[in-house]
Amino acid sequence: MKLTSPAFENNGKIPSKYTCDGVGISPPLKISDVPANAKTLVLLMEDPDIPEVVKQRFRIQIWDHWILFNLPATTKEIPEGKSVGTKGKGTYPHLNYGGPCPPDKEHRYFFKLYALDAKLDLLEGATKVQVEKAMHSHILARIELIGRYERIR
Repeated sequence: MKLTSPAFENNGKIPSKYTCDGVGISPPLKISDVPANAKTLVLLMEDPDIPEVVKQRFRIQIWDHWILFNLPATTKEIPEGKSVGTKGKGTYPHLNYGGPCPPDKEHRYFFKLYALDAKLDLLEGATKVQVEKAMHSHILARIELIGRYERIR
């Protein structure tokens, strides 16, 4: 399975257009080589590099920027600024993509794509914990794309 973006290379810099310093829309993503027996896909975007003060304030270890589940297994792309499938609830108080906005230094942003052998029986607004629990025994393949971003001060 492959996950790429025409906006940045793996381990490359995410353009500011897709961050809190720009328009803040989601980057375009390309998906290929999904297992033939997959029924749905899940996309998680996470920032594990959040400062200790943020971890304590929000009682989290990872900032969840974007959660999409029940994407059709036939999905070949997620266009710039668009969502596909069902929106889950990340750390932001909304269900939409939340662009990178690191308060301290360069952070890594992990776009994790999972191919599943089932559709998840969850409603829009499900949390990452709920999505991960529901998909646990259904993962056929997993891939990630890493982007980096540091705010210019």
